[in-house]
Amino acid sequence: MNLDDFSDLIQRPDGGVRRDAEERRERLTVPPGALGRLDELGEWLSAAQQSVPVRAVEQPRLVLFAGDHGVAELGVSGRPAGSAHELVRAALDGASPVSVLARRFSVPMRIVDVSLDCDPELLPESVVRHRVRRGSGRIDVEDAISAEEAEQAVRLGMAIADEEADSGTDLVVLGDLSVGGTTAAATLVAALCGTDASVVTGRGGAGIDDLAWMVKCAAVRDALRRARPVLGDQLELLATSGGADLAAMTGFLLQSAVRRMPVILDGVVSAACALVAQRAAFRAPDWWLAGQVSGEPAQTKALDRMALTPLLDHGVTVGEGSGALLALPLVQAAAALAAELPEREPEKAVDDEDAESALESESAGAALDGA
Repeated sequence: MNLDDFSDLIQRPDGGVRRDAEERRERLTVPPGALGRLDELGEWLSAAQQSVPVRAVEQPRLVLFAGDHGVAELGVSGRPAGSAHELVRAALDGASPVSVLARRFSVPMRIVDVSLDCDPELLPESVVRHRVRRGSGRIDVEDAISAEEAEQAVRLGMAIADEEADSGTDLVVLGDLSVGGTTAAATLVAALCGTDASVVTGRGGAGIDDLAWMVKCAAVRDALRRARPVLGDQLELLATSGGADLAAMTGFLLQSAVRRMPVILDGVVSAACALVAQRAAFRAPDWWLAGQVSGEPAQTKALDRMALTPLLDHGVTVGEGSGALLALPLVQAAAALAAELPEREPEKAVDDEDAESALESESAGAALDGA
């Protein structure tokens, strides 16, 4: 498998349709610019849907890829190594922020276990049936996964994207349920952007103290030494420094763009996977929105590289897709406004004959007044 092949498969949203949407926006009763970025979102959706006016976003879906990362054994996460299944369990039980929001916004949630480090019996079969392997390796000293597992994970992500597109999903909110995932994500971003570990290393969604942050920086720096020699091959990069869940998310993003299915990215993990996907197919980011600012420096670096501006900045660091889900109502509002606001009545044209009659009437009136 060569991820570069996606470059020929992915086209940008329809530019002609976007111009038609912009022209329609100029005719609405609300003055241009009065709705701020909502105008831009509505036009982007029109181009993605190839529809003017834009259609409502009626079948959004929350997709979460789950996995454990061996690097968490170093204490680089605020959660214990191998505990990502607890995040999955909380989401399934409705006891996590993302599940509360999904319930509130009536968005179906799909969790895909790609590499959780737990017994499959702990979770429903619908979650664990796609698992590629149990946990990913410690990227500071070994490959995260094998090349074969990386290809399997990418193909899994592609298959999930196809399933969603075939079922009628019209927009995906993408997130992750991982422990140690932000360390792998920071490594990928640093490698692809050519920056030092300290520039991209954050404190993760669970938060870590200064000592743990220094350990995390060292882990990213060591992982970077292993990542740089394989930068020319995205699949090998994911195998060396990513992990099964990140590889699956990358495949999902690429195939979603092939299927013209828009995606809202959440935090640093989805941003890092998007950056890998962009390296393979430069048009792919045109199908994505950045949901929120997560506070992770690697996310900021990745989004800047892809020219994606986050929709929200509320200081939400919990991850798990929560920030992207909070952005969904904004996107739905943009679609509703673009579709439902009325257009101005066209100005009535006055032909030459009518203008001459009006002028004669005015002259006659003036003469009578003078008399």
